[in-house]
Amino acid sequence: MSDKLPQNRNNEEVDLLVLFDYFGKSINRVINFFYKIIKGIFSFFIYALKPLVRNFKLIVVVMLVAAILGYVLQRTQREVYTSQMLVKPYFDSKYQLVTNIKYYNALINEKDYGQLQEVFNISEEDTKQIISFDIHSGPENENDKIVQYDEFLKSIDSSRAKNISFKEFVENRSIYSGDVFQIEVFSHKKDIFRSLEEGLNTTFTNTYSVKKMQKRDSLISIERQNILSSIKQVDSLQKVYIDVLSDEASSNKGSYTTKDGMSFIQERTKTKEYELLKESMQLRQALSELDAQKVEEDVYFDTLSSFQDTGEKYTSIWKFYTLIFPLAAFIILCLVVTGKNIIRFIVNYEA
Repeated sequence: MSDKLPQNRNNEEVDLLVLFDYFGKSINRVINFFYKIIKGIFSFFIYALKPLVRNFKLIVVVMLVAAILGYVLQRTQREVYTSQMLVKPYFDSKYQLVTNIKYYNALINEKDYGQLQEVFNISEEDTKQIISFDIHSGPENENDKIVQYDEFLKSIDSSRAKNISFKEFVENRSIYSGDVFQIEVFSHKKDIFRSLEEGLNTTFTNTYSVKKMQKRDSLISIERQNILSSIKQVDSLQKVYIDVLSDEASSNKGSYTTKDGMSFIQERTKTKEYELLKESMQLRQALSELDAQKVEEDVYFDTLSSFQDTGEKYTSIWKFYTLIFPLAAFIILCLVVTGKNIIRFIVNYEA
């Protein structure tokens, strides 16, 4: 019994040593794994920086020359001015507006200044100063997007509407989804924008929009006549009940009087008169809304914000050639060095 006890202890000690040795090797493998990753990343950066250090003087000289060239080009560039105009089209005239803006840009690219001169009624010299037109959706808040989303859901099948989220709707909207549009013009001349506004105002009218406005006016006219006819009938009935009340006031024949002296017939007559008065007010309110709709949308567009008399100077990061040219030169040098090393590796590679 005493001989087996030390033997068991020795076995347990051996098992513990084996276990510790296993854990130790596992920890070493993990440490070596991370060491190799860190060493690989460090070697990659050293290998990447090595050509830059070797060719440091060349890189500095090239970037300095590129900066000088960029500065010279930037100084020789003509100033660019811009101005914005906010409009709200009606009767789907926004489609014609977007089409015409694209057409104007095509005329500028083709240098067809004669057509532009006719459209905007300005001199040919001024048309040559126009650089481009741009159009995109005007400013809108979250409530505007929600209203558009609700209108979109109403316009499609209910089964499909369940599969389209608000986020998907906002991300997949086109330029035609909005109700307000911002027209932006770029020009070398800073005081040309006001003279372009009259020509742009003609871009909203087309045959479709004219027909849609005429159709709307016809429907309003028909509905207005129906409401006026209903008001006339209600007024006639009101007059009848007023006459009845006058007769009842002079004579209580055919009426039944309660303890408090009120007549059933009088009570019914007054109730009918109140209902007719209420209906008359509702009809007149509907008539007012129809007239208001025609007054509010009696044009093809509303100008929410006009062009400024003098445009503001346009600045863009891509116009800072003093910064862009050196950065481009550095990227090109890196690509050349990388390509050179890849070609050398391929030439010297042996399977």
